[in-house]
Amino acid sequence: MAQAIQTRITAAEYVLLPETTSPQELIDGEIIELPTPKDDHQKLLGLIYQLLVKLIPGGELRFAPMDVHLDNLNVVQPDIFWVSGPESLCKLGEDGWWHGAPDLVIEVLSPSTALRDKREKFQLYQKHGVREYWMVDPSAKYVEVWEFPNQKGIFSAEESFESTVLGGKKVDMVELFG
Repeated sequence: MAQAIQTRITAAEYVLLPETTSPQELIDGEIIELPTPKDDHQKLLGLIYQLLVKLIPGGELRFAPMDVHLDNLNVVQPDIFWVSGPESLCKLGEDGWWHGAPDLVIEVLSPSTALRDKREKFQLYQKHGVREYWMVDPSAKYVEVWEFPNQKGIFSAEESFESTVLGGKKVDMVELFG
């Protein structure tokens, strides 16, 4: 029986690929093509972005599609990420892409991406030094917040929490899930 051969590439090879409007990431050397998010995903992403604009104490706030190069085999596109400033592990390179772990990463879970966000990307973010990771579930209306290495909590649509990475500012879930 013949076995399938899977080719892995490096981040250096990944950046040489033609530009595409399709979302994609490089995870452990494998190109992962992502389906385009649905409207409820994008609407929630916009609300999160607007909330963060009011809360962030400076730095740089970005949303997908924007590549973040974590290492030679992993280039991710978080839904939203924030880089606090010059002291951050994440820097904008001369190549126009971000390199290193952002201070805050937010992924809005979709049926097609939730497992990868909870496993592979979770492990990558933890390994590379992301300080705070939010996994937002639009259908169940909760946010799971991790301050690596520990879980801070799971917060429902009626709750709020204080974000350590945002200087202890209160994040009110009612603003997201209304």
